[in-house]
Amino acid sequence: MMAEHFHINTPLLESLGMSKRLGTTVYLKMESSQPSGSFKIRGIGHLCQQVAGNSKGVVCSSGGNAGMATAYIARKMGLPATIVVPTSSPVLVVQRLQDEGATVKVIGKVWDEANTEALRLMETEGLTYVPPFDHPLLWAGHASVITEIVASVGPNLKPGAVVLSVGGGGLLCGVVQGIKAVGWTDVPIVAMETVGADCLNAAVKAGRVVTLDDITSEAKCLGAKTVCKKAFEYSQSGEPRIISELVTDQQALHAVERFLDEERVFVELACGAALAAVYSGVVSQLQEEGRLPTPLGPLVVIVCGGSSINMKQLDSIRNKLLKMD
Repeated sequence: MMAEHFHINTPLLESLGMSKRLGTTVYLKMESSQPSGSFKIRGIGHLCQQVAGNSKGVVCSSGGNAGMATAYIARKMGLPATIVVPTSSPVLVVQRLQDEGATVKVIGKVWDEANTEALRLMETEGLTYVPPFDHPLLWAGHASVITEIVASVGPNLKPGAVVLSVGGGGLLCGVVQGIKAVGWTDVPIVAMETVGADCLNAAVKAGRVVTLDDITSEAKCLGAKTVCKKAFEYSQSGEPRIISELVTDQQALHAVERFLDEERVFVELACGAALAAVYSGVVSQLQEEGRLPTPLGPLVVIVCGGSSINMKQLDSIRNKLLKMD
C-alpha cells in the first residue's frame, strides 16, 4: 500500500537564542528533519504520487536536495531513479544519491546544463521528469508546510512574518499558496538569497524575470540562474507582500555556524541565508525602515535544511571565503 505521503510533519520549535536577539518569539519550522534532509520531499513526493505511478523510472536534474528527495521517493515507490548533477556538486552529494540507489550522471558546469540532459533522457528513455522547483504539483506539495504551522500554533496566532530561502522559487510559491489557503495574506514573507545566487532579487529590481550570467555564490543549492515565473508574479502581486533581501556568503556561513552552536542542527549555506535574516540583523533593519512592524508578531523561519553539508564541506567553504576576504 502506498504511503499517504512521503514527508513527515516536522517540529515547530521555539528558538530562545534567536528570540532573545530579535526581541520577539522566533519559531523554527524544522524541514531539516525530513527523511531526505530538506523540504523538497513535500512537493516532489506529491508530484511523483500524481504522475509517476506506472512510470519506467524518474529523472531529476539537481546538484542537491531535489535529487535526494527524488532518489528517496523512487526507492520507496520501487522505481529506478536517474539523477543528473552538474560538476559543481560535492562528492558527498553524489555518494548520498548512490546510497539511495540512484544512477548518477555528472554533466555540465551548472544546473541549467544538467537539466538539458535530464530533459533529453525524458524524451529518449521515456522517463518521468521531476522538475526541481518549477511545477504546480510541487508548489501544492510545499504548501503543506504552512498547513502544518497553522495546525501547530492555531489559526489565531498569526506570524508577524515568514522567513525562507529562495533558490528557484519553488518553496516560495508553495508558501504563498499555503498562506492564501489559510487566509494569512496579510503576513509578509521575507525571501532571502545570497549575493551571486540572487535570481529573484535581480528580477524584482529589473521588474521582469532575468537570467543571471553565472552563479558565483557558494550556496550552490540556491543556484538557479532564472527564478520561476510564478515566484516573480507572486513577488509583484502584493498579497502576501514579499520582501526580497540579500546576504553575503560570509553572513550565510556565520548563520550556519551560529545555528549549529545554538540549536545543534547542521544545515547548508542555502538554508543559512534564511537564518541570516535574524543573525545578521536583516529583520531588525526592515523594522527600522518601517517595512516590517514594531513590535513584530512571532517570526516563523523555515529551516529548509540541506543534505550537501558535512564538516569537510563546511571547512572547504570557510577556507574559500577566507581567501576572498
